[in-house]
Amino acid sequence: MIRSDIIRGHLDAIILRLILEKDRYGYEISKEISLRTDDCFQIKEATLYAVFQRLEKKELLESYSGGVSKGGKRKYYSITTLGKAYLKESVAEWKVTKNIIDLFMEGLD
Repeated sequence: MIRSDIIRGHLDAIILRLILEKDRYGYEISKEISLRTDDCFQIKEATLYAVFQRLEKKELLESYSGGVSKGGKRKYYSITTLGKAYLKESVAEWKVTKNIIDLFMEGLD
């Protein structure tokens, strides 16, 4: 399990990336993160919904009601044009950051 503070600064981009692929609802995103990381990283529900609120407030995401599942309506999220631009910037920033960290961390097995 990876420490969440290492990834915390990149949660917005991770979530936007998943929603860029297709509109998703919260539980689906949580499960997808666990699946893709082989359970090395799991996002707490409270953290996930705080990110949704922040991204909606910044107009990077939009939400809408979807179908009913187990008695309740699912809230789906879709990425906005502004969200796509933000994600593109985040990816460019991540590449620079990764290169800098790699300079100091690689070869230290």
